[in-house]
Formats: sequence, structure tokens, C-alpha cells
Amino acid sequence: MSRRTTAVKKRPLQPDAVYSDTMVTAFINYMMRDGKKTTAERVFYDAMEIIKSKTGDEGIEVMRAAMENVKPALEVKSRRVGGVTYQVPIEVSVERRQTLAIRWLVRYARERKGRSMAEKLAAEFMDAKNDTGGSVKKREDTRKMAEANRAFSHYRW
Repeated sequence: MSRRTTAVKKRPLQPDAVYSDTMVTAFINYMMRDGKKTTAERVFYDAMEIIKSKTGDEGIEVMRAAMENVKPALEVKSRRVGGVTYQVPIEVSVERRQTLAIRWLVRYARERKGRSMAEKLAAEFMDAKNDTGGSVKKREDTRKMAEANRAFSHYRW
């Protein structure tokens, strides 16, 4: 029996002021550090402006394409069976796909070499749109791990 209690009902996100998109709000909320939402918003919107000036495309469209390229279809979860731990591949829910994509994009943007966070974030979005960059590599590594452990898929719960 699970020790966890029932999950707390998720509060709906308000769409952001500029693009009226809840995915943008989720992205900004994940980027935010120490409760400084205004700073996170400024970084995000500056990244959108950098993308527009470099590519000529709308920044939000590049971000959506990058998110679609980074969203994983499969992941592995540890499952303990008879004293042995197996990495069992499972399909990723739609909500978790978005969460993982946001997490990976922000993480690999922060790890990049560059001047400002806005420039690093813009570069990560453009790379992810073109199927390159750290976040896309992470998605591929996750998929390969799931495919390598396909033999244990019958341990799904």
C-alpha cells in the first residue's frame, strides 16, 4: 500500500499578460528564483525579443516549437521486484511532458556559457527548435534508456 496521501488539487495558472498563454506562465514560474517573478518575466520577454531580432520569427512560436521538440514520450521509473530494482519504461503524461520540457530547457540554458540569462535562454530555444542543444540531447538520452530497458516493460504497474 502506498504511503502517499491523495494529491492536492492543482490550482489553475493564470495566462501571462503579454501572450495570454498559461505555458508561458508555467515557464516563468519555473525560472523564478527567490520569489522574484518580475525578474524572471523580464528575462523571458528579453529572450523573446532576442529571438525575434536574430531569426525574424516570433519568439513565442520558436518557444512552442522548442517545447514540442524537447517533450519526452517515454521515461524510466525504478520498480523494485523481489530485491532487484528494474528501470521500467513508462509513457509520460501530457502534463509531465510539459513540466520536463520546461525543466530541461531552463536547466540547460542556465548551464550555457554566455553573457546574460536572456541570451542563454534564447540560444537554448533556438537550438531546441533546430533539434540540437542540451535539452534535446537529454530527451534523446531518456528515450534511449527507455528503449534499452524495454524488456522490463511487463513490470509496469
